[in-house]
Amino acid sequence: MSIQSKHFTNAPENLVVESLQGLCSLNPQIALDVADKVVYVANPDRSKVALICGGGSGHEPAHAGFVGDGMLTAAACGSIFASPNASQVRRAIQLTESDKGAVIIVKNYTGDILNFGLAKEQYAALHPDRADRVKFVIVSDDVAVGKTQGKIVGRRGLAGTCLVYKIAGALAKRGGSLDEVYNIAQYVASHVGTIGVGLEHCHVPGTAAGESHLKASEIEIGMGIHNEPGHRRLSPVPPLSELIPQLLELLTSTTDPERSFLPFTGKDRLVLLVNDLGGTSELEMTAIVRETRIALEVQGYTIERVLSGTFMTSLNMPGFSITVLLLPPASVSDAPAASLLLSLLDEKPEVPGWKWSAGSQPLPAAEQIKQTQGTAPVAAVRGGATLRAADPGAFVAAVRRACAAVVQAEPELTRMDSIAGDGDCGLTLKDGANGVLRETDSGRISGEDVVASVIAVSRVAEEQMGGTSGALYSIFFSALAQGLQSTHSGSANTLTPAHWSRALSAALEQLYTYTRARPPSRTLVDPLDAFVRVLSGSDGADFGGAVKAAGDAAVRTRDLEAKAGRSAYVEGDRLRSEQVPDPGAWGVKAILEGLLAR
Repeated sequence: MSIQSKHFTNAPENLVVESLQGLCSLNPQIALDVADKVVYVANPDRSKVALICGGGSGHEPAHAGFVGDGMLTAAACGSIFASPNASQVRRAIQLTESDKGAVIIVKNYTGDILNFGLAKEQYAALHPDRADRVKFVIVSDDVAVGKTQGKIVGRRGLAGTCLVYKIAGALAKRGGSLDEVYNIAQYVASHVGTIGVGLEHCHVPGTAAGESHLKASEIEIGMGIHNEPGHRRLSPVPPLSELIPQLLELLTSTTDPERSFLPFTGKDRLVLLVNDLGGTSELEMTAIVRETRIALEVQGYTIERVLSGTFMTSLNMPGFSITVLLLPPASVSDAPAASLLLSLLDEKPEVPGWKWSAGSQPLPAAEQIKQTQGTAPVAAVRGGATLRAADPGAFVAAVRRACAAVVQAEPELTRMDSIAGDGDCGLTLKDGANGVLRETDSGRISGEDVVASVIAVSRVAEEQMGGTSGALYSIFFSALAQGLQSTHSGSANTLTPAHWSRALSAALEQLYTYTRARPPSRTLVDPLDAFVRVLSGSDGADFGGAVKAAGDAAVRTRDLEAKAGRSAYVEGDRLRSEQVPDPGAWGVKAILEGLLAR
């Protein structure tokens, strides 16, 4: 089937901000900080715990559609499928500072954890008296990612996150303490499971129209919300009566060593959430609710609440996900009472994104669905020395070549990432390259002050790239600026190849304190590590050999199993059989080869 690649926009690059402005028209309680794309309650009750969330756009109504009385206090919104940067999150915290503190809730994606975590740590450093009043909850509810496959990166955060928002937000509105709100958010996050399924992937506005990922007869189980490939494909598309039991087996199995995440007994009380991933009709959604209820009750589960609608989408993906919240039995003394969880879930928040729900247990089907004959069933500023390049003109020319190489490589990087990740790597790097070119045109990047130039590149990576790549590049170039100053000594202010070599080694080691990825890992660290180590071994003299080593390492990612990054969620044999290099590694290759070219 074809991908729906047409959209209603003025310009794709303005879509996120214009959407948030429209949301403010719907909800008079909220305001928008346009510069940082933060939606927040304009006049929050600062005597109550603040709830802060966010992530990439494209998942509407999550996250901004849940900001308002009784739910979230602020949401920091990134570009489509890209994490907001740390400064955006800091702004969200500042706008909603509460006397009781704040709970930050994020989905388990590396970019979100890095950027929200960095903002939390920066806030604590600036306000040491409030450091213990900002707590962090990570939601990882995707059961499609097995324990072995996700042993480093963990499971993705999906629609179960919305139940965490709702229950924690209701308790905060009641005046719960910081610990109470945090503890109940942690409990819900650790007792939800989600599985998604799609008929096709989605299309990101502003990108080239892609080819279909799936055949007309195929369906994909375990798809993520950023266009990541799923756990397996089925053909032909099974009827719901066959599909739903397969999905529930992944959710509720206690015998599968890879997916026994929750202690189901088969007689549990559950909350059921059926979520539209963006492109599924209401007609189909209620049929899915019906079939899911039947399958759960056949297995002996008691469904206490049913929710259905668009909660966390993947733009216009034709698919749905099923989330179950396992309620605690009365015999468990160290858990919140099921009655408390249900009452918090039932409270109606004043937000446009939360869908109507009955607030009561569904009636037995026999009481509502009457079968009669003939009827059918119802369905910062820096200090230190000013250091110059040995040849300032050549320095700037090399920067421009590297940026041009990335821009030229964007279509191929996007193609690779559409298979190995979420499809945004090429555009993310292109945005960064264009940002660096603008800084160069303005004179803020020059060979006369290399440290200031490197800091400018770091700032571009943080503010204009975003996501995991932006955070990693920003950390690396920030560390490189530190390394250039700390490894330089003497009165001469001209950098030598040896200075660069030592500074790059220091920057790589600093980057490694923020990521577990080590070569060979099928990530951008593979070519980066190869480049730095060859350059270091020659004390900076063999730049050409170091670039070649990086290129070779990037090529070798075609045959590697992903250990980190979003490719870790993709079935490894498929990546190797299609000989798709890691797009992040290929981006590093393009940058370094651009620097080397004459």
